[in-house]
Amino acid sequence: MADNYLGRKMEEYEAQKCASVRTRKVSLMSLLAKNRSVRGYDHSFTVRYDQLVSLVEAARLAPSARNQQALRFRLVTAEEAHLVAPHIRLGAALPELNLPFEGNEPQAFVVICATKEGRFVDIDLGIAAQTILLRAVEMGLNGVCIAAFDKEEISRGLHLALTPQLIIAIGRSAEHIEVVDIAEGENQTYYRQGDTHFVPKLRTEELIIK
Repeated sequence: MADNYLGRKMEEYEAQKCASVRTRKVSLMSLLAKNRSVRGYDHSFTVRYDQLVSLVEAARLAPSARNQQALRFRLVTAEEAHLVAPHIRLGAALPELNLPFEGNEPQAFVVICATKEGRFVDIDLGIAAQTILLRAVEMGLNGVCIAAFDKEEISRGLHLALTPQLIIAIGRSAEHIEVVDIAEGENQTYYRQGDTHFVPKLRTEELIIK
């Protein structure tokens, strides 16, 4: 009898959980608000390979200029993180902090390469990167685009036949980040006060040409 009771309760719990997932609405604006560039990651959480595959699947569905689909993705989990982490640079605007802090280094990456060159590939790269980051946020993760890295070392360590164009670190954020509204002409450089990372953003009205 006790077993049946526990079984029914478990079924009820699973049914409620599924109903909650079906009814929960996640807006694009909420994903964009949560999609901040994270430079410090929680090492108690391990990003799985299948989660990285899901990010690539999202990028696959994104628009591609002329449908050329020139981007290729090398997925790096914790086992290979040592081949990437020493060769990236984060937080260029805060060099005195030497980000990321020890113990908060990213441990998973999507390394994006391209089979072609040109401005259309650059457009695709931006679209794919944003799509990957939004999908990561939807999954409860975060990331940061990294353009400052040693291409030769990354290529050598990961045995890449294609030149890496961009690296996206992926993980669970260990940072508190806030957006600050600013006006045209105010300082746009991100900064930190205590444990909070502040990201200045121009107000919407400042962006609209009148």
